[in-house]
Amino acid sequence: MRSQTRTWFISLPRQKKAFILISADIFFAMFALWAAFSLRLGELYSPKGNEWYLFAAAPVIAVPIFVKMGLYHAIIRYIEVRALWTIIQATTLYALVFAVVLHESGIMGLPRTVLPLNWLNMLLLVGGSRFFARWWLGELYLNLAGGRGAKNHSKKNVVIYGAGNAGVQLASALGYGREFRPVAFVDDDVLLHKQKVNGLRIYPLSSLGHVIERHQVSDVLLAMPSASRARKSEIIRLLEPFAVHVMSMPGLSDIAQGKITVDELQEVDITDLLGRDAVPPDQSLLYANIVGKVVMVTGAGGSIGSELCRQIIQLQPKSLILFELSEFALYAIEKELQHLLGKRRASSQLAGGIHTTPGDIKLIPVLGSVSNGGRTEKTCKAFRVQTIYHAAAYKHVPMVEKNPGEAIWNNVFGTLRTAQAAIKTGVETFVLISTDKAVRPTNTMGATKRFAELILQALSLNAASNPTRFTMVRFGNVLGSSGSVVPLFKEQIARGGPVTVTDERIIRYFMTIPEASQLVIQAGAMGLGGDVFVLDMGEPIRIVDLAKRMIHLSGLEIKDAEHPDGDIEISYTGLRPGEKLYEELLIGDNVSKTDHARIMRAQEHVIPWPELEKMLATLKQATEDDDFERVREILAAAVAGFVPQCEIEDVLWKEDRLRESLHSDRLSRELFVNG
Repeated sequence: MRSQTRTWFISLPRQKKAFILISADIFFAMFALWAAFSLRLGELYSPKGNEWYLFAAAPVIAVPIFVKMGLYHAIIRYIEVRALWTIIQATTLYALVFAVVLHESGIMGLPRTVLPLNWLNMLLLVGGSRFFARWWLGELYLNLAGGRGAKNHSKKNVVIYGAGNAGVQLASALGYGREFRPVAFVDDDVLLHKQKVNGLRIYPLSSLGHVIERHQVSDVLLAMPSASRARKSEIIRLLEPFAVHVMSMPGLSDIAQGKITVDELQEVDITDLLGRDAVPPDQSLLYANIVGKVVMVTGAGGSIGSELCRQIIQLQPKSLILFELSEFALYAIEKELQHLLGKRRASSQLAGGIHTTPGDIKLIPVLGSVSNGGRTEKTCKAFRVQTIYHAAAYKHVPMVEKNPGEAIWNNVFGTLRTAQAAIKTGVETFVLISTDKAVRPTNTMGATKRFAELILQALSLNAASNPTRFTMVRFGNVLGSSGSVVPLFKEQIARGGPVTVTDERIIRYFMTIPEASQLVIQAGAMGLGGDVFVLDMGEPIRIVDLAKRMIHLSGLEIKDAEHPDGDIEISYTGLRPGEKLYEELLIGDNVSKTDHARIMRAQEHVIPWPELEKMLATLKQATEDDDFERVREILAAAVAGFVPQCEIEDVLWKEDRLRESLHSDRLSRELFVNG
C-alpha cells in the first residue's frame, strides 16, 4: 500500500505536487502557531475572539515567502542538506513578518515567547517534512532505477577510494544511478578511519581485502580528480593484487566545464599507470612560431599531426593549413577543428572579447601528398606559409618493412621535396617529427627517418643561401597513436584474450600525444638550424608488465601455468620484422641540456650536401628499379648503425645452428664415453 502511494505521488504532474506541498505548508503554519501557544501556556490552546485572525494570516504570509524562496521548485527526492539553509532563511523571514503583523494587529495579552516558538515549530515541520519525503520517495526511486519497482540487487557493489569532497559527491551521484551501489570508502587519512560519511564507513587500504570479500565488491572507483599522476600510479599499484575492476572519476576541469558529470566513470587512464606528470610548457616557446603566423601541418589527419593541429589553434595562428593525403582523415580533422573553434568563439563572445577571436583563424584543408613537390610548393607559395610541422610519414614498422619502396618515396623524398618547397617559398621554420627508431635502426622505417634527418642537417649547413631554419625532434612511442599497443591490449582484453606480446624482454618509452605535441612545438622554437632535439621520455616500461597491469585493473586474472583457471592468457608472438627489443634516443653520448627540463640537444654526424645528393640520386634510381638490395646498401652507407633485419636474422640463425652443433657434439662425446 505504501509503495503504491509513493509510486502514485512520483507519477503526479509537477503542478499537482506543488499544490500538495502548499496545502501541507498551510496546515503547518496554522499547526505551528497553535503548538506555540499550547507550549507557552502549558495546556491545549483554544483561540478566542480576534486571535482567529492570526491563524488565517499565518499561511497567507508563509506561502508567498516560500514561493519567492524557491521551496516549491526543488525536487524533493534529490534535496540535499544545503537546502536546509534555504528553509531556515524562509522560515525566519516568515517569523519576522508574522511578528510585525502580530505587533500591528493590536491584539492584547499575547505572550512574547510565542514568536520564537512559532519559528522553531515551523522550521521543524517544514524542514522535517522535506527530508522525510526525500527519504521516503528517494528509497522508492532507487528501487525503480534498479528495474521498474524491483529491488536493486542487480547493482554492482563498489568501494570508493577517497573520502574527500569528490568521493562524497560521487557516492551521492551513484546512489541515484542504475549501475553501482557504494558500500564503503577507503582513504589514506588515519583520522578518517572508522568514521562514516552518508552512512558509509571509511576503511584503511589494509582492510580493502576484507571489505571486498564481505560485500562481494566488483569495482574500486578512484575519486581523486586533482591528484598527480605519480600519486594515482602509486595507488593503482597498491590495488593491483585485488581482483577488482579499477575505474576513475573524471578530472575537475572537465566537470567544471560541463564536458562530463561526476558519475560518468572512466577506465583508468593509461597515463596514470605510467605515473609521469607533464612539465608545464614554456608559453614563450609555444607562441614563438605560431601566434599571428601562417602554419602548415603535413600529415594533419594522423595521430601526431591532428594533436599538433589541436594545440596550434589554441595558440592563435593567422591561418592553419591542413595538408593530408587521406581524404577521410582530412575531413575528420577539419570538422573537429571547426567544432573547437566554434566553441571557443562562443565563449569569447560571452566573455566580451574585443581582440582577435578564435573564429578569425582560417582553416585551409589541402588534399595532397608530400611526395608531390609541386603541390607542396604551390601550397606554401599561395598561402605564404611561415612555419611547417612535417608529421607526414609511414611509421608502422612491419607495414613499412613489407612496402619499403613507398616508405622511401614518402619518408625520404617526401621530406626532401617539402624541405625544398620551404626553401623556395621562404618558409621561416621547418620542424621534422622524427622517431627514436632512427637511432641504430634495424628496420626500414627507422632508416628512412634517419635519412630524412640527414637531409635537413645537410641543407642547414648551407645557411647563407637558405632562409629556412630546420629543426628535428626525436621521441619514442606515444600513447593512443596508430599502432600503439594500448588500444590493442584493451581490445584483446574485451574479447577475452589472449593478449599478444612480441617478447617478454621488450621495453619501450611512452609519452602522451598532447605532451609530445607541446614539446615538439617548444623544441621547434629553440632550434638554431640543423638541431636534433631529443625529448625526455622518462623511464622505459616492459610491455609485458603493461599488459599484466591492464589485465589486473580490468578485474581479471592472468591465465598461466601457475593459474590455469585465470581469465586472460598472455601469448608471445616473437619480434616482428624490423623490431628491436629496446629503442634508443641518441646515437652517441654527445648530448647537451637546454633551458627546458624535458628537451635535450644531440650532436649527430652530418653528411655534406654534395655527398648526400649523390646518395639520393642513387637511392631514387634503386627505388624506381625495385632493387631493394641496393636500397638497403645505400641506407646502410648513409645511416650510422643501420643493420637490416634480414642480416640480424642471418646472425641469429647462425648462432642457433652453432649452439645445436655444439650440443650435438657434446651428446656424442657423452655417448662415446658412457659406451
